[in-house]
Amino acid sequence: MIEGLVSIIMPSWNTGRFISDSIRSVVEQTYQNWELLLVDDCSTDDSDVVIRPFLEDKRIRYFKNEANSGAALSRNRALREAKGEWIAFLDSDDLWSPKKLEKQIVFMRENGYDFSYHGYEKIDEDGCPLHVFVSGPSSVNKRKIYNYDYIGQLTMMYSAKHFGLIQIKDIRKNNDYAIRLQLFKKPGAACYYLPENLAQYRVRKQSISHDKLSKKLKSHYDLFHVCDAKPAMAAFWFAGWNMFFGVLKKIRYETNRPK
Repeated sequence: MIEGLVSIIMPSWNTGRFISDSIRSVVEQTYQNWELLLVDDCSTDDSDVVIRPFLEDKRIRYFKNEANSGAALSRNRALREAKGEWIAFLDSDDLWSPKKLEKQIVFMRENGYDFSYHGYEKIDEDGCPLHVFVSGPSSVNKRKIYNYDYIGQLTMMYSAKHFGLIQIKDIRKNNDYAIRLQLFKKPGAACYYLPENLAQYRVRKQSISHDKLSKKLKSHYDLFHVCDAKPAMAAFWFAGWNMFFGVLKKIRYETNRPK
């Protein structure tokens, strides 16, 4: 483990249209002590061509799965390769603000936090602002994370020294949520909110947020039953409870700010 190094986990599958902007948002960070672990999951588009010029930067480590494995196993692979004191995540279609790493590390070090997240805004597939800003509770504990996943994947950072190696089971949806559930297995784990918008989340038509209610319920059931080993009835209860808190979250923590 290298002190001060941030290991950035980025799975990729057919995001050639977006990935150069995502990588560039890492390269342009004011905090420069990072490594980017990019795992391509057998893309069939031009991702390889788009990524190749960035590999001149030796901080970018590029891995290719031998078979299409999904985001869960791709993230697992990157996490096993990580060398950093800090672990952060950026999907290959999302963006960070230039001072994201700098501000988040200062926030964590000054307060003695091992786990934190921050606000973000939503953009459409073309990168245009949707004028929706997402915040969250001042802190998230184990009870709250089972109520709802308040922590955006592109906003979270945690101490690898404190939490150790995280690996999750192979589910196709909600695997980012599964990472958070694993982190909260650590006794006393808490995630603290940095009240700044430091990232942009790209809303895409095929994302889980566009699934029908029945599909969402099934994906949440799989999360709690398969990944978290909850009995079937408990998994159904948590899945339904999660849907309820999802509605409350939108009311309380999503703000529309039209021009």
